[in-house]
Amino acid sequence: MLRIGIVAGEVSGDMLAADLVNALKKRRGDIEITGIGGSGLRQAGCILLYPLEKLSVMGITEVLGRYLELWYIRRSVRDYFLANRPDVFIGVDAPDFNFPLERALRGAGIKTIHYVSPSVWAWREYRLRTIARAVDMMLTLFPFENACYEKHNIPVCFVGHPLARKIAMHTDKRQARKRLGLPEDKTIIALLPGSRASELEKHVRPFLQAADWCRRKMDNLHFTSSLMDEKATAYLRDNAGVIAPQMELTVFTGRSLDVMAAADVVLLASGTAALEAMLLKRPLVVGHKVNWWTYQLARRLVRIPCVSLPNILAGRKIVPECLQDACTPENLGREILNWLQHPAQVAKLVEEFTGLHQLIRTDSDEVLVDAVLRVLDAAA
Repeated sequence: MLRIGIVAGEVSGDMLAADLVNALKKRRGDIEITGIGGSGLRQAGCILLYPLEKLSVMGITEVLGRYLELWYIRRSVRDYFLANRPDVFIGVDAPDFNFPLERALRGAGIKTIHYVSPSVWAWREYRLRTIARAVDMMLTLFPFENACYEKHNIPVCFVGHPLARKIAMHTDKRQARKRLGLPEDKTIIALLPGSRASELEKHVRPFLQAADWCRRKMDNLHFTSSLMDEKATAYLRDNAGVIAPQMELTVFTGRSLDVMAAADVVLLASGTAALEAMLLKRPLVVGHKVNWWTYQLARRLVRIPCVSLPNILAGRKIVPECLQDACTPENLGREILNWLQHPAQVAKLVEEFTGLHQLIRTDSDEVLVDAVLRVLDAAA
């Protein structure tokens, strides 16, 4: 039996981890998986030591506020794996949690893999020294990331992004609307304010206000959204009833890909959703706010001009980003209407998105499994 330890610290990481585990099962059969994750890993057969919600926190100051809790969880997970040694430990994203854990386990002779590179190409490049001590292999989602690791002689493998294979090169907007029961004769704007509680707190109000701003400027609009769970869905609906009671809004739970596929424009918080909208070839507007102290630290440390993945992959700003103080209803609304009023710009953007989709598309299941098995074979 192949024994795997795994930790995924957020929803997107849980999806990647579940895909990896299911692909390994197809190749190796009998596998025992233990760690931290969400519904994806649970359905893949992982025995959860903690739910991923315990790790799902974003921002420098936000993490500091929960430091002791996170430290205790990491120590207990470390002790568990030292006492119940896996053949390999795989940390999926959550670098601030996983790298110290990986370093401790690798120091005890356990092979370690980290899946999803942190943004060392954007800030805190000095972390590569720590990463070199923590991992036997880094698995990257984007081809431009490998150069940093090769420069520091860290074993690295570009595996592509599973979403780039799962999402078709062309998606039918009309079919998506039928699946959701959304009107086919209206312009639809999708609102995706994020999955974490801290993101909802920062984004729901300006997103709803931007939607209402658009409603007053343009006729025949319908708005839709998808949230991670019923609690978040209720939070959005309650706020919509107060902030924009006249707005036509349909809210779903766990249907974000369909919601984006059905939309003419997507307003979203920076993160995996921006990549998904890019792969679906939908014009998007990024609105993002974080804690004031987090922003002040980040703006002094980040070395790249853009934060969303479509812009980073393109190497220039191809979609608008309204960040922090610029994340206002008027700015967000103007950018949304700009896409709706300029179809030629949308057509050009779709061409850009198609090229980026092809760039990160691989047979990721096979490449992933091969990379993991190479690390295991080297340990044999």
